Amino acid sequence: MQVLGIESSCDETGVALVETQGNGLPRLRAHALHSQIAMHQAYGGVVPELASRDHIRRVLPLAEEVFARAGATAADVDVVAFTRGPGLAGALLVGAGVACALAMALDRPVLGVHHLEGHLLSPFLSADAPEFPFVALLVSGGHTQLMRVDGVGAYALLGETIDDAAGEAFDKSAKLLGLPYPGGPWLAKLAEGGNAEAFKLPRPLLHSGNLDFSFAGLKTAVLTQAKKLGGDLEARKADLAASTQAAIVEVLVKKSLAALDATGLHRIVVAGGVGANRLLRAQLDAACARRGVRVHYPKLHLCTDNGAMIAMAAAMRLQAGPQQAVRDYGFGVLPRWPLDATDGAALQA
Repeated sequence: MQVLGIESSCDETGVALVETQGNGLPRLRAHALHSQIAMHQAYGGVVPELASRDHIRRVLPLAEEVFARAGATAADVDVVAFTRGPGLAGALLVGAGVACALAMALDRPVLGVHHLEGHLLSPFLSADAPEFPFVALLVSGGHTQLMRVDGVGAYALLGETIDDAAGEAFDKSAKLLGLPYPGGPWLAKLAEGGNAEAFKLPRPLLHSGNLDFSFAGLKTAVLTQAKKLGGDLEARKADLAASTQAAIVEVLVKKSLAALDATGLHRIVVAGGVGANRLLRAQLDAACARRGVRVHYPKLHLCTDNGAMIAMAAAMRLQAGPQQAVRDYGFGVLPRWPLDATDGAALQA
């Protein structure tokens, strides 16, 4: 079975073709991605209307590129999957509309996929694929969550951020330091030349006794420290970046370890854009190695939003229950959609 996946939840347009292989893991045949970073840099953040318009321009050429790379045609597609939510409503509607129009033209079923489920299952695209059950740390620009994952569609929320996500803490702190958009990777790069112990920054909710996160206070602390430095900020910018990154990573690592303790599991999956952070990977790998815990990540180029993760999540869903794909082309999107609410009915278009 050939599954075409379309991702358009925010500022990346992704298309991919995945093939199921009996009861084995589906394999990625081809994928293509366009990032809107250059377009949004002038505004210091994503402009939803511009994002939606760019998705319209990019999605069909990307689909053609995927078919060419895979040596396939649209007629070879058995199911068309798309990101139904969460995300920007206008951007989601582009992918949903194209997916349902294509499926109707081909007389194929469609399947709406949860964006975070795509991230969560993206490590199954790697050579070192995880096994169920596991703890999942989902860390992206808009989401920071810990989940217990017992199988495809079997997700239990353990903890989540009550305000800013980890990715937002990276990006907003970077903006305070005058770094370009998107700030997270720039801050991490700058931090490589800084002293992580130079500034005493808070670790919000680190000792809260639960698995929730909070990063808004850290951003405020970075702002306060930057103001204190005044004219010395430029000279101390790398130190402040390193201290900021260290605070975020420490919270993520210790909360993840607490989630393993709470569940009694010995395997963790890290997914989402922040999962590419080198310090997070190094510290989590070291901590888990001491405990005999396996850690799994997506391939680096699949950490950000992409069509491959959507096609993969759809293919794994279909292996678990093919009836989830339907020939109902009256589509809708779910800009706010809890991952632990992804029942079969909600996934339908």
